[in-house]
Amino acid sequence: MSRPLRISYPGALYHITARGSEKNLIYREKGDYRKFLKILSDLPKRFSIVIYGYVLMGNHYHLLIETPKGNITKVMHYLNTAYTGYFNRKYHRVGHLFQGRYQGLLIERDRYLLSVSRYIHLNPVRTLIVKRPEEFNWSSYLQYIGKREREEWLNCDWILRRYSKDELKARRSYQSFVEEGLTLKKNPFHNLNSKPIVGSKSFIEEMKRKIKKQREIPESKRLAKGIKYEEVIAVITKRFRISEQKIREAGRRDNLPKKICLYLLRKYTDISNEKIGRYFGIGYTAVSQAASRLKREMEEDRGLKKMVYDIEMELLSEE
Repeated sequence: MSRPLRISYPGALYHITARGSEKNLIYREKGDYRKFLKILSDLPKRFSIVIYGYVLMGNHYHLLIETPKGNITKVMHYLNTAYTGYFNRKYHRVGHLFQGRYQGLLIERDRYLLSVSRYIHLNPVRTLIVKRPEEFNWSSYLQYIGKREREEWLNCDWILRRYSKDELKARRSYQSFVEEGLTLKKNPFHNLNSKPIVGSKSFIEEMKRKIKKQREIPESKRLAKGIKYEEVIAVITKRFRISEQKIREAGRRDNLPKKICLYLLRKYTDISNEKIGRYFGIGYTAVSQAASRLKREMEEDRGLKKMVYDIEMELLSEE
């Protein structure tokens, strides 16, 4: 069965959720929460996104994100890969941390942003961790109601200004709005798990038209749309301080920059093996073999794996 197409376009607004594999914890101690927030805080500058809210639970997280550049796949790949790398190194583990792909619900801003923000901030209450949302520490709610100093990377203004230009009044009004949610007997979004869009009928129809214009392609290939051959070469030449000519040099089996370059081109771009092979003067089967060989070497050499991981992070953060 094919995966549903990830809807992405400039200005899209999402409620993002990602869960730990087999419901395992993704945060084991306070330092893990802080590290995740540190990576999260870097995203607006790296990818020109807007973060409206977050809640970090023990085995999953909720985010409210807008993507002016329509780059949600690249953003989420960077976030989850960077945190997984940190987590695996810290706890001496390997493999996936998150359960499959993140879930991204597309939100209609004017009609649903407020309600979804309330839904996110009440998550710790619904799961019986706390009785009131302000009692939960790992949430943007405390910044919304003025119980914690607001961080520059978190955008509270759009929501608060729906209530008042006076920040104190706006905070109190938003807090009252969220607390009203405590009296709701039914989760207003309980039936949306299988629906990728939260909005009015006209909004949903508009999104369906956008979907028809997007091809059903793998996640890695959608990510590849924003990564070009020149970007991979630039990252490798910078890291190893060598010329492109040296990377493409033939006849050397120990040409590590070349092997990494082939690996990244196959993983992150939509360039065919045949075309990659022409760039490097080798056959198309040799491209696949070189990439597979490097992958095996990375499993046996943690230092090499760490080096390639760092290069991937640099590549993915380029805009």
